[in-house]
Amino acid sequence: MNILLIDPPFYRFFQYYNRYFPLGLSYLASILKKAGHNVTIYDADCNKDSKGMDYTRLPEMYAAYLKELRNPENHIIKELSETLKTCRPDIVGITVMTPKAASAFTVASLVKKYDKKCHVVFGGPHATLKPEEVLTISGDVDFVISGEGEGAFPELVHLLEKKEGGFEKIAGLSYYRDGRKASSGSGKFIDNLDTLPFPDRESLLGADTYTSEDMGLIMGSRGCPFNCSYCATQIWTRKVRYRSIPNIIEEIKYVNERYGTHQFTFKDDSFTVSKKRVAEFCDALLKVGLKVKWDCNTRADLVDLPLLKTMKKAGCNSIKVGVESGSERILKIMDKGVSLEQVKESAKLFRKAGIHWTAYFMMGVPTETKEDVKETVKLLYEIKPSFASVGVYEPFPGTKLFDIGVERGLVKRDMAYEEYFLRIPSDYYLKDVKKRSDTMDEEEFTALEREVKETFHDYNKNITRIYERAKARSSVYVRNPKIFLSDIEKFLGWMR
Repeated sequence: MNILLIDPPFYRFFQYYNRYFPLGLSYLASILKKAGHNVTIYDADCNKDSKGMDYTRLPEMYAAYLKELRNPENHIIKELSETLKTCRPDIVGITVMTPKAASAFTVASLVKKYDKKCHVVFGGPHATLKPEEVLTISGDVDFVISGEGEGAFPELVHLLEKKEGGFEKIAGLSYYRDGRKASSGSGKFIDNLDTLPFPDRESLLGADTYTSEDMGLIMGSRGCPFNCSYCATQIWTRKVRYRSIPNIIEEIKYVNERYGTHQFTFKDDSFTVSKKRVAEFCDALLKVGLKVKWDCNTRADLVDLPLLKTMKKAGCNSIKVGVESGSERILKIMDKGVSLEQVKESAKLFRKAGIHWTAYFMMGVPTETKEDVKETVKLLYEIKPSFASVGVYEPFPGTKLFDIGVERGLVKRDMAYEEYFLRIPSDYYLKDVKKRSDTMDEEEFTALEREVKETFHDYNKNITRIYERAKARSSVYVRNPKIFLSDIEKFLGWMR
C-alpha cells in the first residue's frame, strides 16, 4: 500500500528553526517498508527559511499560526495539498503532539478533501493521552494508536489491505465501530529494541534539506524511571528499555558514513540512568575510533565527576538538565526527586569536567507564587549554566500537575474541536485563558513572565557564555563549516 507519514507544520508557520528529522515516523517507515509497503515521510515542519530562535517568545507568534492554518492561500497549506496529490496515499499516518493538535486536525481535513476513502491514523503523545477526545471531536480521523506504533500500525495496515476487519485484535487501537467508539485496550511495548531496524532517514521528502547534524538524532533507550508531575513521558511506563551498545554504535557508524554526521544527539529522557551502561558505551565508542561529538539529556542527581570526564573523553560536548525551579516547595510539587543542593553540586561538576550544559527552568505551575519565581531567578545566577531556558508551564493531559490544575479550577479535562483553532497552544486545556495562575491575577502574572524571560535572555547574551557554546562545538565546525554558518544564522535569529 501507499503510505504517507506526516509530521504536521508548526514552527514553520512563524519561520522558527525546527531541529532534526521526525524520529518516530522514521522508525515506523522502516517497519512498514520491511513489510513491503511504499512509504514516504513528509516532514511538513521542516523549515528551509528559518529566522527565529528565541523559543521563550513563541507564544507571541501563535495567533498568526492559528490564522494561517485556515488560510487556503498559505503556501504551507497549498504544499500539503500538493504533496497528497503527488504521493497518492492509501493511508496517512499523522504524529500529534498537543501544541500541534490544531495543525494535525487541519492535515486530517486536507486528507479527506483529497480522498474521503484515504484512511487517517493519528499517533504520538497527544493521540495516546486523548484517543477518545480525538475521535469524538474530529470526523476526519479514522483510527487512533496509543503507545508505540511499531507494532499496531503495521497490523492495522495489513487488515486495511486485506479488508477483513478484526481491528479489535490490535492492542492500543481506537476507532468507530457501528457508530460507537471502540478501543482494544493499552498498546504493547517493544521489549527488545534491537529488533527494530534503524530509523529510515532515506524515506524523507527533501532529505537533502537537512544538515548532517539534523540526521544525527538517536534514541538509545525508551522509558523513564522517574515520575515528574509535569511530564507526560510516564505514559511510556517507568521501565527503561535499552538498545544494546553494539546496536547503537552501528547506527552511529552508519549515519556518520552515510551523512557525514559528526554531531549526534541522544533523545533518551535521562541518558545517565545507568552510569555503568554509559561508561560501557563511552568505552565502546572510543574503541571503534569514531571521532564524533554528542549531546544528551539527564538529571542533576545522575552525574558524578568520573562519569562526566569519561563522557567528555568519548565526545560528549553538551548536556541538557531539567532544573525547573529554585523553590524546594515547587520541586516537591513537581515530584522532581532532586534537591537544590544536588542541583548546585551538579553545576560544580559540569564546570570541573569542562562540559557545556544547558539548564531548563519552568514557571507558572499551580500554587507557585511570585516569591517562588524569584527563587528560580536567584538560582540561575547561583549555578551559572552555560545556557538557560525558561518556559511557562502548559497543562498536558495525563500528568499529575494536570489533575492538580483541574482540582484548583485552572484546567478542564477536555477540549472542543473549535477551541484548538481559537486558542493559542499555550492556552490549551485552561479553564479560563485569562487565569493561568491561582496565586496571581492576569496582569501580575503577565508582567512577571515578561520580566523573567528578559532576565534569561540577558543572561544568555553574556559574551563568555556565547564563547563557551562555540568552543564546545569547535571540532564540529572544523569538520563542517556549513554548521558554523548555520549556527551564526541561528544566533542572529535568537538575538532578534
